[in-house]
Amino acid sequence: MSILNDINNPQDLKKIKKENLSKLAKEIRKEIVNVVSFNGGHLASNLGVVDLTIAIHYVFNTPYDKIVWDVGHQSYTHKILTERKNKFKTLRIHNGLSGFPKMSESKYDSFGTGHSSTSISVALGFAAARDLKNENYNVVAVIGDGSMTSGLAFEGLQNAGHLKKKMLVILNDNEMFISQKVGAIAGYFAKLLTIGMARSVEEKIMRSISRFGSFGSPFGKFIKRVKVMLFPGMLFEEMGFTYIGPIQGHDINNLVILLENIKNMKGPVLLHIITKKGKGYEHAEKDPIKFHSIGKFDVITGKLVQNTQNKELTYTKVFSDTLIKLAQNDKRIVAITAAMPEGTGLNKFAKCFKNRYFDVGIAEEHAVTFAAAFAADGMRPICAIYSTFMQRAIDNIIHDVALQNLPVIFALDRSGLVGEDGGTHHGVFDLSYLKYIPNLVIMVPSNENELQHMIKTALNLNKPCVIRYPKGVGTGVTMDKMPFTLQFGKSIVLRNGDDICLLAIGNHVETCLQAAYLLEDKNIRASVVNMRFLKPLDIYTIMKIFTKTKKFITVEENVLIGGFGESIKSLLRNEAIIECIGLPDKFIEHGDIDLLRKKYGLTSENIVAKALAMF
Repeated sequence: MSILNDINNPQDLKKIKKENLSKLAKEIRKEIVNVVSFNGGHLASNLGVVDLTIAIHYVFNTPYDKIVWDVGHQSYTHKILTERKNKFKTLRIHNGLSGFPKMSESKYDSFGTGHSSTSISVALGFAAARDLKNENYNVVAVIGDGSMTSGLAFEGLQNAGHLKKKMLVILNDNEMFISQKVGAIAGYFAKLLTIGMARSVEEKIMRSISRFGSFGSPFGKFIKRVKVMLFPGMLFEEMGFTYIGPIQGHDINNLVILLENIKNMKGPVLLHIITKKGKGYEHAEKDPIKFHSIGKFDVITGKLVQNTQNKELTYTKVFSDTLIKLAQNDKRIVAITAAMPEGTGLNKFAKCFKNRYFDVGIAEEHAVTFAAAFAADGMRPICAIYSTFMQRAIDNIIHDVALQNLPVIFALDRSGLVGEDGGTHHGVFDLSYLKYIPNLVIMVPSNENELQHMIKTALNLNKPCVIRYPKGVGTGVTMDKMPFTLQFGKSIVLRNGDDICLLAIGNHVETCLQAAYLLEDKNIRASVVNMRFLKPLDIYTIMKIFTKTKKFITVEENVLIGGFGESIKSLLRNEAIIECIGLPDKFIEHGDIDLLRKKYGLTSENIVAKALAMF
């Protein structure tokens, strides 16, 4: 008999006997595996926190009590337990459930997340607001050990320790190097801490030994080292938190007992739990990296369900292969990523050039400034970061790279629409937020072959460069054997026509070519230009075309405000008829990429319609 069938909200969950919670966890894991196998999504991270999520909702009174999920890609169990079980099959489908917490989706989603390391700052904000309003709800932040590498997490921690607000931070740790600390003794010690017994013992010990000298003295420093061995988590203690753990994160009954005790503790508390990514699904346990974010797969074998496109080269693979090829003869090349080695393709570079590869963790700001120093010392750093995550490092790009005109190369993967991850992950702002930065060269390849040439070009320019490319496979174009340097700032006229000009940048050059052929059937001759460079803009070519036609259509997979189209409008002013096709002034929802492109007019059919309306 299914337990999950009877649970629609946390109130139903509280009616379940504690001894049945483990069975419920198995049912939820099965449901998550089945849905993700059809829809794709973040599997390993969600399977790892099923037990914790059940325990949190069992103990706390949500939505009155607030839960803040860091990143949010581990919130599937939370969604199932909070009135969205019957909609769970729509996960990551257009107009269905988001793959991340979303305030507009549910009253149980106290804060929208999608990027890393925000949960502690958010939780502290809630706690401070609660006290100002004389309310009494609990605040829980759930953060992974990876997210703790970000400076933002530590900014939140230090401020929380200073303000002494009542809040709970749960550190979900799935690193293997501390797994040996978890066991009966550690679990029992954690229970003692929650009821104050061990805390009292620690305080008595510290008072006694402090008589022998201050903590700044040599003896005091020795005592601090002893405390670290006797009482783990001293870093958090020094920041003002009560530290508890590490404890086993898959023992639901023990988690419930601990949370019930912690719930009434004063001040900021950090509970350190150890979990296993992919827990309960053998294939995900064996390969949590593969199953971190995965497409459709066969539940029995764990193998991806391939389609014909998957056989073609992806932009990420071309980037990776090109960088390895060039680094063999250029020892100045170093590669930097922010906790995305597989996603950016740099994991292959790391195998070939171990000493020239640097994964800085979830620390995009540091990655940029770290790269700037390499460039200042004569190296050629390539900083590969997803477009959406690079938004965090705008100040560093401006002050540490561009202002000093240092030759850092930024490889912005996942630029444009990314599909089912939605608004937090679409890379649709980069052309706009980078275009206004002086000294910065911005290149956008129209296909995978052009990408390899842009990497070579950037290495030879001795200027800060951005190369922006999309998610997924390329156009299937023939690849040149070796990358070569492109003519700086020069576009390519792919098709000549005197009636109208289609100007495209990036992955919609092919879309414009298709539109031009369709227009030809309607006796409209269209020229097509692959711009290639947003900065510097090829003004000469545009003005030459302007002498033949005054009708232009620009196409870009970026927001229209501040983007490529605005650059053309600024250049030609009111002397031409210009129609700009791009993304509107809104956050784009999640959904299949082709569906979204059709919805927002990034198709050859829409280009034709816009062109016909100009005659």
